[in-house]
Amino acid sequence: MGSNKYLHFFFGCAALLLAIVLSLTVDWVWNFFGKPPQLTVNVIGIGLAGAITWAAYRNDRVFGTISDIFHELEKVTWPTRQETSAATVVVLVTVVIAAILLSAIDSVWSYLTAKVLS
Repeated sequence: MGSNKYLHFFFGCAALLLAIVLSLTVDWVWNFFGKPPQLTVNVIGIGLAGAITWAAYRNDRVFGTISDIFHELEKVTWPTRQETSAATVVVLVTVVIAAILLSAIDSVWSYLTAKVLS
């Protein structure tokens, strides 16, 4: 597999997900005409998913685009655990402050609306 192991793994996962979606779709469509045999539905779904994934895999434009995406993701500098924890704390504090402010504004607005309408 070499350096493209994640790329191949992506195509495998995409094929599996597509097979599930296509099997469910074939079953849904076939149910309009009668109860389909489950094995036939699964074979059709897996066959279509395999054909579509193989066509996408062999297409230079699709393969190149996905390969470029993976190569760009290799250049990303991911945050450390400490940076992620610090950012999470900042987000939580910001959400709590925003909730308190919005609650206060809502309380004042409710009080004023009750006074005006009563």
